Amino acid sequence: MSFENTDHVQATTAGSLPRTPELIAANAARPVAADGFTLETTDEVRALTSKAVDDVVARQVALGITQPGDGEFGKAMSNAVDYGAWWGYSFQRVSGLSLTEENIFTQEPVRSTPGDVKLTSFPDRRDWTIFRDAYTDPESGIGTGKNATAFPTTTGPIVYTGQEAAATDAANLKHAVEASGAENGFITALSPGSAARIANEYYATDEEHIWAWADALREEYRTILDAGLVLQIDDPSIAENWDQINPEPSVEDYRAFTRIRVEALNHALKGLDTSRVRFHLCWGSWHGPHTTDIELRHIVDLMLDIDAGAYSFEAANARHEHEWTVWQDVALPDGKVIVPGVVGHATNVVEHPDLVAQRIERFASVVGRERVIAGTDCGLGGRIHPHIAAAKLESLGEGARRASAKLF
Repeated sequence: MSFENTDHVQATTAGSLPRTPELIAANAARPVAADGFTLETTDEVRALTSKAVDDVVARQVALGITQPGDGEFGKAMSNAVDYGAWWGYSFQRVSGLSLTEENIFTQEPVRSTPGDVKLTSFPDRRDWTIFRDAYTDPESGIGTGKNATAFPTTTGPIVYTGQEAAATDAANLKHAVEASGAENGFITALSPGSAARIANEYYATDEEHIWAWADALREEYRTILDAGLVLQIDDPSIAENWDQINPEPSVEDYRAFTRIRVEALNHALKGLDTSRVRFHLCWGSWHGPHTTDIELRHIVDLMLDIDAGAYSFEAANARHEHEWTVWQDVALPDGKVIVPGVVGHATNVVEHPDLVAQRIERFASVVGRERVIAGTDCGLGGRIHPHIAAAKLESLGEGARRASAKLF
């Protein structure tokens, strides 16, 4: 498979789309297992999810999205605002986890030293501490909502148990793609590096923890690819970890820290059809300041070392839009495609189609028209109102059409 454009600019999303009120309510009503975080599956949720995926794919296609996804509807959201569904779903698909008194939100801050980089707690992130007044003000608009489940800790060996759930996701999307007439569709799956950011009380080292997740998640990757679908690896950790290291490390130390995560992901992908793999990098971009984000130029080569056919990254938000110029100095490997975000998820402002087209044309002028797919910065689901999300997708589709008229 090739991701390259032939006679028009393709358009896609980064994954998550707003769930229907009915699906949110059904997930909120799901019984919780004795472990305190595993959601039991119900026939109602299965039926609602299947229908909702059919509907969301059809709506994407109608709005001009040529590479639709399932909206991540198989990943439970029990609230309209939820920034963690892309991650929390993984807790439902492995064994070896349990609730403990300490997690990444409640643990004590961790300090790094030169040559010894460690992730600190989420509340101790550098941007969260610099803007503490804003982050602790409930009226600031920064809130990230409520997760569907609590965040557990690794207390035993990580073993994949999500075969049925992953197969159901794939079957739902395949049915929706065929019904809509779309050429293909994609499903997101978590990276080992992002998965392993939960607290760990079992593995001797962080590296062992990451590689255990790599072996487990490989099964999910294979299920998606064996279904003939496109696999998108979600990995905010590659960029976002920088802000979760306190104090700020050297770029060299951070790159060494990140290299382990790249190698673990490539291990998980070894032997799979990576021509149908997209890699998604982002800085989180919740509705807050991002003054401590690492610059793309420091990690772009690490991203390109990941064995994938396409690379998705934020390029629309005000903290990173200027970085399109990085591609003037970086050689995109032969056969590879970039999927820059040309509409954002961190603002309610709906981008004008001409702006979307201009953003697409900038990248095309550097890497070639056939090697740019128009995307969203990150998932829109759980972050902005469904009405606004639909308007953004409409602008995305129209912007891609306007860019195609100029480029092809």
